[in-house]
Amino acid sequence: MRLERSQRQNRSAHDDPLGGGLPHDGSQRDTPPHGDPLGGRGQHGRAAQEGPRHDAGRRAAEQEGSPWGDQPEWRPAERDIPPPPRRRPAPAHVFSAPPRPPVTGKPTADSLDPESLLRGRRNAPSKGWRRVVYKASGGWIKPGEPPEVRRRRELVTRARTPVTAGHHRVAVLSLKGGVGKTTTTVGLGATLAQIRGDRVIAVDANPDRGTLSDKLVLETSATVRDLLNERDQVRRYVDIRAFTSQAGSRLEVLASDRDPSVSEAFSGGDYQAVSQVLENFYSICITDCGTGLLHSAMGGVLGLADQIVLVSSPSVDGARAASATLDWLEAHQYGDLVKNATVVLCSVRPRSKSAVDIKKLEAHFAARCRAVIRVPYDPHLEEGAEMDLDRLQETTRDSYLQLAACVGDGFAGLPE
Repeated sequence: MRLERSQRQNRSAHDDPLGGGLPHDGSQRDTPPHGDPLGGRGQHGRAAQEGPRHDAGRRAAEQEGSPWGDQPEWRPAERDIPPPPRRRPAPAHVFSAPPRPPVTGKPTADSLDPESLLRGRRNAPSKGWRRVVYKASGGWIKPGEPPEVRRRRELVTRARTPVTAGHHRVAVLSLKGGVGKTTTTVGLGATLAQIRGDRVIAVDANPDRGTLSDKLVLETSATVRDLLNERDQVRRYVDIRAFTSQAGSRLEVLASDRDPSVSEAFSGGDYQAVSQVLENFYSICITDCGTGLLHSAMGGVLGLADQIVLVSSPSVDGARAASATLDWLEAHQYGDLVKNATVVLCSVRPRSKSAVDIKKLEAHFAARCRAVIRVPYDPHLEEGAEMDLDRLQETTRDSYLQLAACVGDGFAGLPE
């Protein structure tokens, strides 16, 4: 009896190579088993194709009996069926601004602006003799726009470049104190926040009691340490606004601790943890760094920075310190930040006759970095109190707009 049961199982196994018999629903299998690349032409497929001759020989062997006695139950050899190929995830769609055409001197699509093509389509002049003529004619005469107006509009367009990655980090640093680093941070951030529609925040990452919070009227006493300790409770934009103060330009500021012993403990890991929270609510984060390149916080800032702004005074010692900073960055695997950096020569004293050749300084840094911007002396900045863009001289505001345009060029992605 046991031999007959074994023989029936053998026949069933030969009829179904995978040992499964008929499907549970009673239907016949019309296709070869999964995993058989020969489509029934393998070892078991050949047995099925031999038909009656194979079955007759098998029945004759069964009638003679097995000379080996009772054998263990036969089972088909196990086969390793390779898993299905793994699909690659679909690439996330990222908005990419169209690349700027190279400057070749030939006309491009950008040169076909409405102001130059449409007759009578001119904006009303805002100042100067053109404004006087426009008013005197009752609006019938509209002199053409002066070159400086067109230039300003171009700078604003560059500063409004969309942030393709969703979040962009700018580190403002200087190896020498008292050269206008914090002032440049606020001037850049306020200009971007005023002319853009998205959110811009400035973070004080200076471990030596930074003064970023002195540049605006504080709305809260919370600091970056408070946000770090309560970051798990931040879910919405209204939650993070409890830790920031907002200036009239819409720039928000996250202040550092007033206690130097607490601010000194702000490490690179702390900065990275805070940055992970900020990137969910702000498009642009401008970090006011300390002067110590070897501090742990500086390592965290540089590790996440998309571009840097290096501030220097137009003096010999200031320029040497700035150039030494670039040397250090290149020696520590930050050469890409150096190549795409923007250098700001900030005059913190009234203009006086100086023996320093500013043009040579500009040429030196222009050969190493992407752009050089000169910020003139401004009495309002010398006050050291809250900064108001409306109280700045026109040349100073124009310099910050140039800086915002240069930084904005990197929002669409800087070249490798």
